[in-house]
Amino acid sequence: MMQVISATLGVMLGRTYENQVCSAARALEIAGERWSLLVIRNAAFAGMTRFSEFQKSLEIAPNILAARLAHFVESGLMETWDEGDGRETYHLTKKGLDFVPVIIALTKWGDRWAAADGAPIVYEHGCGGRMTHVLQCAKCGETVQPGAVTARKTAVMAKLQAQRKARVLRPRGVARERHGAAAGTNAGLYVRSAPPRA
Repeated sequence: MMQVISATLGVMLGRTYENQVCSAARALEIAGERWSLLVIRNAAFAGMTRFSEFQKSLEIAPNILAARLAHFVESGLMETWDEGDGRETYHLTKKGLDFVPVIIALTKWGDRWAAADGAPIVYEHGCGGRMTHVLQCAKCGETVQPGAVTARKTAVMAKLQAQRKARVLRPRGVARERHGAAAGTNAGLYVRSAPPRA
């Protein structure tokens, strides 16, 4: 990952995870920077659309907020509307709204493991019921515990690994990039083998 050296800020980490063949890494490249999910949270659940609303509620530096919003528009998570008074408002697209379950899951984890005084907010449906984030098998419908979920490589993984291997080969076709994947290894992958069947 590229690092940018700043005399006043020290080492700032880059946004990308080039050595990871992983959709979670790709998602973090889009919405994993500090403040990003909180901006999406406030747009989704507090109905915020104006720059001033985000800035006041989060107490975020204007230049950082401007960068986050511009990145969201560029990435397709938000779109801008011209309000006719010379100001733009920011609205979540379908792609942006698809982060709602992610925020709910992250909040539930935080309520359980990082909120000593209890949940500061709850997510509710219009009927008054509390929202949950449940792992459910799409095939059998069974509710699954986190420890029972495994990751399996698909044909897409093999294709992306082959493309990555071709990119990291040097012009002479011999040496490989230090952080690349050597043939037959799982460098840069998060895949965990399935537990043995009983």
